Amino acid sequence: MINSRSAMRITTTVAEAQSLERSKRRVLVPTMGALHKAHADLIRVARGSAGQQGEVAVSIFVNPLQFEPGSDYERYPRRQEADEEFCRDNDVDFLFRPSAAQMYADDRSVFVDEFSLSETLEGKSRTGHFGGVCTVVAKLFNILSPDAAVFGEKDFQQLAIVRRMVRDLNFKIDIIAVPTVREHDGLACSSRNQYFVQGVAGRDRCRQKICERSHRTCPKGDQQSAAGADRLRGACRC
Repeated sequence: MINSRSAMRITTTVAEAQSLERSKRRVLVPTMGALHKAHADLIRVARGSAGQQGEVAVSIFVNPLQFEPGSDYERYPRRQEADEEFCRDNDVDFLFRPSAAQMYADDRSVFVDEFSLSETLEGKSRTGHFGGVCTVVAKLFNILSPDAAVFGEKDFQQLAIVRRMVRDLNFKIDIIAVPTVREHDGLACSSRNQYFVQGVAGRDRCRQKICERSHRTCPKGDQQSAAGADRLRGACRC
C-alpha cells in the first residue's frame, strides 16, 4: 500500500538520513517497533503537529543500551514488514530503521545521562536504562533534526527525563506528550504485552504478580519513592 500523500521514504543508514533534503516541519515519533494502536495515536498527534504540509518521521530501533543485563533484548519483538506496512497505513512520510552498527561505533566512548530524575522509581532497579534512553534519543535528535518529538505518557519517568535533557542540553525541539492508550481490559498498550498469557485471565494473573512485587519492593510510606514521583510530576508540567 502506497502512502496516499507520497511514497514513504525508508532509510537504514545515518549518512542517508542526514543527507535527505528537509525544508518543512518535521515531527518525530521514536519507537522500538512492534507497533500497535498506541503508536497509531502518537503518529496521529504527530500529524496534527506537523500539519498536512509537514513531515511525520518514525524511527524504529531496538536500543541495546537501554536493556540491562539479563533482560529481553534478544527476544524483544521485531516485526519489520508488519511495522513498515503499519507506518504506510498511518500516513508516515519517513521511516528511519537503522541497525545497532549504524547507531553505535564499536569503540564508542561518549554517552548522555541524567542524574536526578533517573535515580528513583524505575531507575533504581534498572541500572543504566535511562542513560541508554538519553543517549539514543539525543542521537536521534541529532541525526533527524526534528522540530518536535512525540512521547507517550505511559512511560512517565522517561518523558520527564527526556524533557529535562532537552532543557539542559538546549535542544530546540518541542516535546509533545500523549495520554496513555489502553486495551479493552484497562491494560496499557505495550509492545511487550504479547509476552503475556493470552486472555483476560492470563493478564490478571500477570498484573497480580506485578502488584505483589511492587508492594514488596515499594512499601507504603516509602518517602524516597514519593519524593521521586513528585519530582517527575513537576518535570513533566509544561
